[in-house]
Order: sequence, then C-alpha cells, then structure tokens
Amino acid sequence: MTIIDNAVYVDGLRFANPHSLEQTYEVMDSCGGMAWIGMFRPDAAEMKSLAAEFSLHELAVEDTIMAHQRPKLERYDDVLFTVLRPARYIDEDETVEFGELHIFTGKDFVVTIRHAETPGLSSTRTRLEADPALLAMGPEAVLYAIVDQVVDDYQPVVNGLENDIDEIEDQLFAGDPNVSRRIYQLSREVIQFQRAIHPLRDMLERLKGGFAKYQVNVELQRYLRDVEDHVESVTARADSFRQLLQNALTVDGTLTTNRQNEASAAENQQMKKISSWAAILFAPSFVGSIYGMNFDHMPELHWAFGYPFALALMFLVGLGMYIIFKRKTWL
Repeated sequence: MTIIDNAVYVDGLRFANPHSLEQTYEVMDSCGGMAWIGMFRPDAAEMKSLAAEFSLHELAVEDTIMAHQRPKLERYDDVLFTVLRPARYIDEDETVEFGELHIFTGKDFVVTIRHAETPGLSSTRTRLEADPALLAMGPEAVLYAIVDQVVDDYQPVVNGLENDIDEIEDQLFAGDPNVSRRIYQLSREVIQFQRAIHPLRDMLERLKGGFAKYQVNVELQRYLRDVEDHVESVTARADSFRQLLQNALTVDGTLTTNRQNEASAAENQQMKKISSWAAILFAPSFVGSIYGMNFDHMPELHWAFGYPFALALMFLVGLGMYIIFKRKTWL
C-alpha cells in the first residue's frame, strides 16, 4: 500500500478518511478543508494523479519519483516542495540510518512521501490531531511540525555518535588494530549527517523570509524559531564531531608510528644481542682454528705453555668483546 494515512481536516479536526486519492479529491470538492496524504514510495501513476489535482510542478514530481535528493526547499508558484533527510541511530549495529522525506504543501493540502521504511510520521499526525487549534492553522503548521520531528529525531543520533567517539578514545590507547577502520566509518557517517542538517539553516531562513508575504501565523513563527535553535545546536555538535575524529585519526597515526618504531627498536636490539654473542663465540674459534693448523714452523707451537696461552687468549678476547658490547648496551 502506497497510501499510509489519508485524511481530510476541517477546522483542525479529522473530517473524513478517504481510501483512495479519488475519494480525497471528492471530499475536498464537497466540503473543502485540508487534505493530508501520507504515502510510501508512490508510483508514477499516483504522482501523475496528485500533480494533476494539486498542480504540482513536473520537476518536483520527477525529483520525487527518482528520489535520492539532497535536503532542499523550492517554491513552485503556490506549492512548496521540501526535501528532508531524517536519520536514526541503530544501537545494535552502532550505525546511522538515513531516510528521505518529500513534502508538498499548498493552499489546502499536504502530501508527505517517504522513501525509507523509517521514520514514520504517525507521531507527528497524532500530536497535531491532539491540538486542533494548531492543526487549523493549515499546511504551514503541518510542515513546521514535520521539520520539528525530523530535527528532534537528530538528537538520539548525536548522542549515539558522541558515545561512539568516546569508545574510540578508549580503543586508541588500548592499541585496538581495528580502530582506524572504525574512525573512517564514523567519519563517513558524520559527513552524511552534516549533509542532512547543514542545508536546514538556509531552508529555515527562507521560510522566515516568507512570513510577511504569506501572512504566517505569529504562533507558527515562534514555532519555527524554536526549531531553528535546535538546528543550530545539532549542527554545532556535528561539526565538533568531525574535528574530534580528525584529531583521533592524527593520534592513531602517531601511536601507530610509535608502536612501529618501538617494534623496530626491539628488533634492532635483538639483532645486536645475536651479533654480539656470535662475535664473542667466533673469537675462540678463530684462535683455535689458527693453532689447529698442523704446521711445523709456528710461533709457540713447541712451547710448553702454548696450550694454556691459547686457552687464556681465547678467554681474554671473548671477555674483552663482552665488556665492549656491554658498554655499548648491545648485551
């Protein structure tokens, strides 16, 4: 079912629950009111029907059918086309999932189109229906309430990312070999998050710029300014996350280099020890090999103390080399 929830409101109260787009048009023709049509991935035929009834611009309709749009706010005559990128934090996977929400608002209608399973807008609709005075302010009230929900839903995402960054700090100094990959993954999520929230500043400014022209209710103006404050807060925290991750990546590189240097130093020290003992053991072998040559004319060959002298020479040379290597901290 592409139509998730469909209602016609009169004076802020749900007046009818049409089961099709055609019924919605008929109810609006007979009693007026405001239609709020909630849809999930409508097909081209349904979008063609909506475009014909509500005079939706072909470019906006094409964007909705194609999806994968950046957050933006565009006005086509009396119809406002808004694209938002909702987000939610998934605790099980410690990842951020991004959705896509398109909103058409006109004089007497709101069409909301989701391109992801979550988040739904049932809570926003329920909240507005519980406040008929607010809902009676028309499509602008619905738009602002939806923007407010999307921005409020960013808060758990911010908290989740903040917790992940805290965990990275522990991983860094624990020497976790997977920390680099985790930093890059979080960096991509933060960048996507920034792409979702940064355009909101300009979008809200443009909405504020139309207050006087479109005679927006004063209460809705206050409502929007509150949303703007939340956007500023979320944006500042998201920007700080990116800087923290850049710092974490730098620290990880430094620690990795230090660990490599320490490992290299340990290997060098081990090689020094091996080389030193090889040299010490080579000295007696060298002396012994010389005196092991069976030549008749060799110094001290027929000397009575030649054998003890050779042994002493072997020991002294080895001892001397040991003292030298010890002083050089090779041993």
